[in-house]
Amino acid sequence: MYSLPYKVTTSLCDSNGRLKLVAALQMMQDCSELWIDSEPTVRRYFAENQMAQLLASCQVEVLRIPIFKEDLTVVTSVYEVKPMFGFRNTFIYDKQGYPCYRSWSMGAFVNRSTGRLAKADEATIQSVTLDPKLEMDYKDRRIAIPKEGGQKDRTITAMRADIDYNRHVNNANYIRMAMELLPSEFEIKGLRVEYRQPAKEGDQLCPTIYRLGENTSIITLSVDGNICAIAEFSK
Repeated sequence: MYSLPYKVTTSLCDSNGRLKLVAALQMMQDCSELWIDSEPTVRRYFAENQMAQLLASCQVEVLRIPIFKEDLTVVTSVYEVKPMFGFRNTFIYDKQGYPCYRSWSMGAFVNRSTGRLAKADEATIQSVTLDPKLEMDYKDRRIAIPKEGGQKDRTITAMRADIDYNRHVNNANYIRMAMELLPSEFEIKGLRVEYRQPAKEGDQLCPTIYRLGENTSIITLSVDGNICAIAEFSK
């Protein structure tokens, strides 16, 4: 288990003084990334074998949106590890200890040089501290894309500011791009994301929007016909 304290500051807020969803995703992502500091065996093994854990899928439940100056704590904990995948919960709690956001995610172990899946050895897997799987409404990590009804939208360029130290578009920035295509009154209560192929600086991401009634929208972001990310937003 690993935790980080946060305060909702001006740069993290929307025009109504509420925490931006993208900011909450970044907070959870940062806490999950720094978790490795609490697991020295994993950290050493990954460094020696040029490995990293990249987010493959994530589900987020929005219970309450924090407001300006609120004190929050982000807590991440791993509940299962397989040779090439890890599964974790990352929750954001308010000062009273109540969850504002609940999430679970699957990370894939990859070789930094090749970008291909890589296996962790049994000793490293056994060294990981496992915590209980936390309560939330777990949904399938795979998102079914409708076969028809998709509406193309304007192409989005992956900018220099979208790139992180892995040298591709940061996970949260795909969601930021997709959210701009939702109606302004769409109040997100649930989010599922599936990441398939990383986009790099200068890539032209083509969005396709599928509206499944009034309460759910699926948006894919593709480069040259290859899907980079699929996001499902629900009210």
